[in-house]
Amino acid sequence: QVQLVESGGGLVQAGGSLRLSCAVSGRTFSSYYMHWFRQAPGKEREFVAAISWSGGRTYYRNSVKGRFTISRDNAKNTVYLQMNSLRPEDTAVYYCAADVNYDNVARAMDYWGKGTLVTVSS
Repeated sequence: QVQLVESGGGLVQAGGSLRLSCAVSGRTFSSYYMHWFRQAPGKEREFVAAISWSGGRTYYRNSVKGRFTISRDNAKNTVYLQMNSLRPEDTAVYYCAADVNYDNVARAMDYWGKGTLVTVSS
Protein backbone atom coordinates (compact mmCIF):
# COMPACT_ATOMS: atom_id res chain seq x y z
CA GLN A 1 0.00 0.00 0.00
CA VAL A 2 0.96 3.59 -0.58
CA GLN A 3 -0.28 6.45 1.59
CA LEU A 4 -0.36 10.00 0.30
CA VAL A 5 -0.93 13.11 2.41
CA GLU A 6 -1.31 16.55 0.83
CA SER A 7 -0.65 19.86 2.52
CA GLY A 8 -0.16 23.50 1.67
CA GLY A 9 -3.59 24.51 0.47
CA GLY A 10 -5.27 27.71 1.58
CA LEU A 11 -6.78 31.01 0.57
CA VAL A 12 -4.79 33.30 -1.71
CA GLN A 13 -5.56 36.35 -3.81
CA ALA A 14 -5.45 36.21 -7.57
CA GLY A 15 -1.87 36.57 -8.76
CA GLY A 16 -0.50 35.00 -5.62
CA SER A 17 1.41 31.77 -5.08
CA LEU A 18 1.10 28.56 -3.10
CA ARG A 19 3.22 25.45 -2.83
CA LEU A 20 1.50 22.14 -2.30
CA SER A 21 3.31 19.15 -0.86
CA CYS A 22 2.45 15.47 -0.96
CA ALA A 23 4.22 13.18 1.48
CA VAL A 24 4.30 9.54 0.43
CA SER A 25 4.82 6.47 2.59
CA GLY A 26 4.61 2.79 1.92
CA ARG A 27 6.10 1.23 -1.15
CA THR A 28 9.09 2.62 -2.95
CA PHE A 29 8.29 6.21 -3.81
CA SER A 30 10.77 6.39 -6.63
CA SER A 31 8.94 3.59 -8.49
CA TYR A 32 5.92 5.76 -9.17
CA TYR A 33 4.98 8.53 -11.48
CA MET A 34 3.47 11.20 -9.27
CA HIS A 35 0.48 13.25 -10.38
CA TRP A 36 -1.60 16.18 -9.27
CA PHE A 37 -5.29 16.37 -10.12
CA ARG A 38 -7.90 18.89 -9.06
CA GLN A 39 -11.63 18.99 -8.70
CA ALA A 40 -13.71 22.13 -8.58
CA PRO A 41 -17.26 22.09 -7.18
CA GLY A 42 -19.66 20.49 -9.62
CA LYS A 43 -16.91 19.51 -12.03
CA GLU A 44 -15.03 16.35 -12.85
CA ARG A 45 -11.60 15.66 -11.47
CA GLU A 46 -9.00 16.87 -13.97
CA PHE A 47 -5.33 16.31 -14.57
CA VAL A 48 -2.97 19.11 -13.56
CA ALA A 49 0.61 17.83 -13.70
CA ALA A 50 2.76 14.73 -13.48
CA ILE A 51 6.41 13.85 -13.02
CA SER A 52 8.44 10.77 -13.88
CA TRP A 53 10.35 8.57 -11.42
CA SER A 54 13.58 10.48 -11.86
CA GLY A 55 11.99 13.87 -12.27
CA GLY A 56 13.38 14.13 -15.76
CA ARG A 57 9.99 14.26 -17.47
CA THR A 58 7.10 16.50 -16.54
CA TYR A 59 3.63 16.93 -17.96
CA TYR A 60 1.11 19.75 -17.54
CA ARG A 61 -2.38 20.62 -18.59
CA ASN A 62 -2.31 23.55 -20.99
CA SER A 63 -3.98 26.05 -18.68
CA VAL A 64 -1.25 25.76 -16.02
CA LYS A 65 1.83 25.64 -18.25
CA GLY A 66 4.23 28.42 -17.36
CA ARG A 67 2.49 29.01 -14.01
CA PHE A 68 2.75 25.68 -12.17
CA THR A 69 5.85 23.57 -11.59
CA ILE A 70 5.86 19.99 -10.38
CA SER A 71 8.95 18.58 -8.70
CA ARG A 72 9.90 15.71 -6.46
CA ASP A 73 12.46 14.88 -3.80
CA ASN A 74 12.94 11.11 -3.70
CA ALA A 75 15.11 11.36 -0.58
CA LYS A 76 12.16 12.93 1.26
CA ASN A 77 9.44 10.88 -0.46
CA THR A 78 7.70 14.12 -1.34
CA VAL A 79 6.26 15.67 -4.46
CA TYR A 80 5.56 19.38 -4.79
CA LEU A 81 3.38 21.62 -6.89
CA GLN A 82 4.53 25.24 -7.02
CA MET A 83 1.62 27.37 -8.20
CA ASN A 84 2.28 30.94 -9.29
CA SER A 85 0.06 33.59 -10.87
CA LEU A 86 -2.99 31.90 -9.44
CA ARG A 87 -6.38 32.62 -10.93
CA PRO A 88 -9.88 32.25 -9.49
CA GLU A 89 -10.46 29.37 -11.92
CA ASP A 90 -7.66 27.45 -10.18
CA THR A 91 -9.91 27.13 -7.13
CA ALA A 92 -10.37 23.42 -6.40
CA VAL A 93 -9.47 20.56 -4.14
CA TYR A 94 -6.04 19.40 -5.26
CA TYR A 95 -5.24 15.71 -5.05
CA CYS A 96 -1.96 13.87 -5.18
CA ALA A 97 -1.99 10.52 -6.97
CA ALA A 98 0.49 7.77 -7.76
CA ASP A 99 0.71 5.29 -10.59
CA VAL A 100 3.48 3.19 -12.07
CA ASN A 101 2.86 4.90 -15.41
CA TYR A 102 2.05 8.40 -16.53
CA ASP A 103 -1.62 8.99 -17.29
CA ASN A 104 -3.80 12.08 -17.39
CA VAL A 105 -6.97 10.16 -16.57
CA ALA A 106 -8.07 10.07 -12.95
CA ARG A 107 -9.53 6.57 -13.06
CA ALA A 108 -6.12 5.18 -14.04
CA MET A 109 -4.45 6.16 -10.79
CA ASP A 110 -3.54 3.46 -8.28
CA TYR A 111 -3.37 5.58 -5.13
CA TRP A 112 -4.89 8.86 -3.96
CA GLY A 113 -4.51 11.33 -1.17
CA LYS A 114 -7.50 12.99 0.48
CA GLY A 115 -6.86 16.36 -1.06
CA THR A 116 -6.13 19.92 0.00
CA LEU A 117 -8.34 22.90 -0.77
CA VAL A 118 -6.99 25.84 -2.75
CA THR A 119 -9.18 28.93 -2.94
CA VAL A 120 -8.18 31.86 -5.12
CA SER A 121 -10.09 35.07 -4.54
CA SER A 122 -10.54 37.71 -7.20
